[in-house]
Amino acid sequence: MAEASTAPRARHGSGLNLRLWLPLSWVTLLVVVAVFARWIAPHDPLAQDLLLERLPPFFMSGSEPGYWLGTDSLGRDVLSRMIYGAQIALFVSVIAASATCVFGSVLGMLAGYYGGWAERIISRLVDIWMAFPPVLFAVLLVAVMGTGLTSVIAAIALIDWTRFARVVRAETLVQTRMDYVDSARIGGARRASTLWTEILPNVLPTIIALLMLEMGIAIIVEAILSFVNLSISTDDPTWGSMIAEGRNAIHFAWWVLLFPLIALFFSVLSFSVLGEGLRQRFDPVLQ
Repeated sequence: MAEASTAPRARHGSGLNLRLWLPLSWVTLLVVVAVFARWIAPHDPLAQDLLLERLPPFFMSGSEPGYWLGTDSLGRDVLSRMIYGAQIALFVSVIAASATCVFGSVLGMLAGYYGGWAERIISRLVDIWMAFPPVLFAVLLVAVMGTGLTSVIAAIALIDWTRFARVVRAETLVQTRMDYVDSARIGGARRASTLWTEILPNVLPTIIALLMLEMGIAIIVEAILSFVNLSISTDDPTWGSMIAEGRNAIHFAWWVLLFPLIALFFSVLSFSVLGEGLRQRFDPVLQ
């Protein structure tokens, strides 16, 4: 009986570890590539050579040594541009998601814990903000503020804080009704102290899961803005601009589109799965 009861638990633990380690491995690779891009990239991502235009990847005939993923229509190395594009994607995702997380989570916890007029004001603000289509709102904000990473980060933070506010508010409401909160109050703890020392640690796994998800969303938004030339300079390598260029040459240089698209897909998927895996691993309720 003991062996039968522990078998499902072991299978669940191994599945959870796999769910954590696979996306964590990709995210770690992304971080290493972004941090050490200067030393990892085999070529200058901005260097052009029309004699090397649209070289195929290494596994196809006609490839050139040293250009592992081929070149684009201007003879620029696709792999080097992807590596430097990871730098921009990771920078935007970390800064924008962190700002969004802090702002939205604080508002959500205040609304869920204190209720009353604070909850009514924050809830109405969330409803009004969510009435705007997020992608169109981002394009509008960047168009008004001007292109550049600062505008992209500000646009993402101004749009997506509502997701944190809604989810964290709901989770805080649940935690506020728990017995440990009543015990803290009976013990003489101040309301603000109870919120930050008792409720926050139990809401934190949900916040971490949302933060990972938001990092993936930030990468997508930056790619969309780059795709329509509303991010940084069109000469700088971003995954969105590479996808936009590759779309026009898909029939005779498909690798310019496919490889940055794969990197974008796996990055977004990894952040999403990693967030859910961390929540299952550290959430005391699920444990």
